[in-house]
Amino acid sequence: MESSFKTQPLLLLLLLLFTFSSITESNQFCDAGIEYGESSCGVSSSSSKILIKGGTVVNAHREEVADVYVEDGIIVAVKPNIKVGDDVTVLDATGKFVMPGGIDPHTHLSFEFMGTETVDDFFYGQAAALAGGTTMHIDFVIPVSGSLTAGFEAYEKKAKKSCMDYGFHMAITKWDEVVSKEMEIMVKEKGINSFKFFLAYKGALMINDELLLEGFKKCKSLGALAMVHAENGDAVYEGQKRMIELGIFGPEGHALSRPSLLEGEATARAIRLAGFVNTPLYVVHVMSIDAMEEIATARRKGQRVIGEPVVSGLTLDGSGVWDPDFVTAAKFVMSPPIRASGHDKALQAALSTGILQLVGTDHCSFNSTQKALGIDDFRNIPNGVNGIEERMHLVWDIMVESGQISVTDYVRITSTECARIFNIYPRKGAILPGSDADIIIFNPNSSFEITAKSHHSRSDTNVFEGRRGKGKVEVTIAGGRIVWENDELKVVPGSGKYVEMPPFAYLFNGIDKGDAEYLSSLRAPVKRFKSTD
Repeated sequence: MESSFKTQPLLLLLLLLFTFSSITESNQFCDAGIEYGESSCGVSSSSSKILIKGGTVVNAHREEVADVYVEDGIIVAVKPNIKVGDDVTVLDATGKFVMPGGIDPHTHLSFEFMGTETVDDFFYGQAAALAGGTTMHIDFVIPVSGSLTAGFEAYEKKAKKSCMDYGFHMAITKWDEVVSKEMEIMVKEKGINSFKFFLAYKGALMINDELLLEGFKKCKSLGALAMVHAENGDAVYEGQKRMIELGIFGPEGHALSRPSLLEGEATARAIRLAGFVNTPLYVVHVMSIDAMEEIATARRKGQRVIGEPVVSGLTLDGSGVWDPDFVTAAKFVMSPPIRASGHDKALQAALSTGILQLVGTDHCSFNSTQKALGIDDFRNIPNGVNGIEERMHLVWDIMVESGQISVTDYVRITSTECARIFNIYPRKGAILPGSDADIIIFNPNSSFEITAKSHHSRSDTNVFEGRRGKGKVEVTIAGGRIVWENDELKVVPGSGKYVEMPPFAYLFNGIDKGDAEYLSSLRAPVKRFKSTD
């Protein structure tokens, strides 16, 4: 009894410390405009019934003035003048666009890379996404010591704190029978329908052409989409050595060591090998005219190639890495590099004319302390920039406000096409009865400004710092919950769901006929008669 009494002050102290810590964390979220939990900051969770009234509903195929009624996370009705009871939360969208939430096809949250880990995990990164109108993303699982199963399990744990829906791509970093069988398990049991092959990062993630061919063949048989990071890793390695020999150690050395012709070469090689196997190909983060032109040529010939530019490549030029301040210069270091002025406009034009199909971010955010790992050698600067929160605003500003694309095209390149490519349409990427209630209310007459002080990423820098533009996401609804309204986030860790993506999406339609046509064209083997002499 005496022993128990003596421990009580210690338990009380620990309880007080825990309570103070929880309050402090909650206040930090409130100060940042984030509600952490079901009812912190004095705000309760939102109604499961929502009516969005009077807005212009935009899908990739049409726009119409209509109301949208949501119940239990699903869109129930889209039509004019819907009547509801008093238990429904009503949002007035008059004069505004009601659109599917964005889907970011290319992110790296909680990514262990180059001796460190990205600052945005599956909570903070997704919270930032929601503030910017993105309601789903597809992240890349990196195998653990080559094991796909171990990699998947590791990312399952990382994603437990998710506050919005997400899917997974899977990287392939080695090849053997175990990997081949694991690919089957990933597709048939784990909901993965895409595999990424790195042609860059020699000595780390890079694979050779033999592995690439084996991977392409396996992807084809499984109905999974092959994806490539297209830079010639061997040549980049030589370029890096060249820069060091020339005494160039700063961030500009990164861009100089991997010029656009190396991106073009690897893109062309991947396209030709995919054509040889006759399997669809998805080229991630298309950053240059060189790569874009290879994609354009292949598509003109009828090859099934998808090109994904990222918002940094569409918006920025490559001058940032020449800034005399290391912190400023290093924040722009990514691979492939942001290219010189002119590439951005060419990529925009390719996006507006259908040569490129959808916009990602390659969100891979490191803070200035992490970037300083390469202060004496650009090869040690962790590669990556932000974009998950900024994508929807910047794409609207540079593509719609400029008159390059329509509002329906905007929905297509930020949401619908991604859902179609990865076989989750119309559950995602649409405002239709039966679709998930992932919705944004967008005010084309409002404006935005991007700063590191106001963004929701944990990084202390932003590559779009000071950028202003027209058009703003005023409300984000994810899974039927209002998570962004009045510039405040109301997000719940663990509320996000893993979205399984089935194989054999539309890109595989008719592939078997192409194979049959190829076989019939061979006119072989030729029957030859042996000489009787």
